[in-house]
Amino acid sequence: MAQQILCHQRTRLSYKDAFGYVIPVGSASLMAWVTDEGMIGTDGFDIEALANAGVPAAIVGASEESTLDNLDSLMDAEVKAANLPAVQRRVEIGMPGREALNRM
Repeated sequence: MAQQILCHQRTRLSYKDAFGYVIPVGSASLMAWVTDEGMIGTDGFDIEALANAGVPAAIVGASEESTLDNLDSLMDAEVKAANLPAVQRRVEIGMPGREALNRM
């Protein structure tokens, strides 16, 4: 069995940097983009627990036009759920992950 490797990369958003992580867990992977104030990620992250800490967070998922197979695809995926701190920053269901991350 090939060993899975943690992936980390950096990208520039409109006004800040974001750091992307792929965390292998068994045969699946958790993926997230994190800024200095919030995050978007795949299912598996507890965005309500993050809300309790005041952290804006959203779950993104594949749409008919996209898949979730790498960090770049996470930016294009659509927001499926957002916690209250994210909603207060105008994150909306259906918006692209990149737009949501720019608001956090």
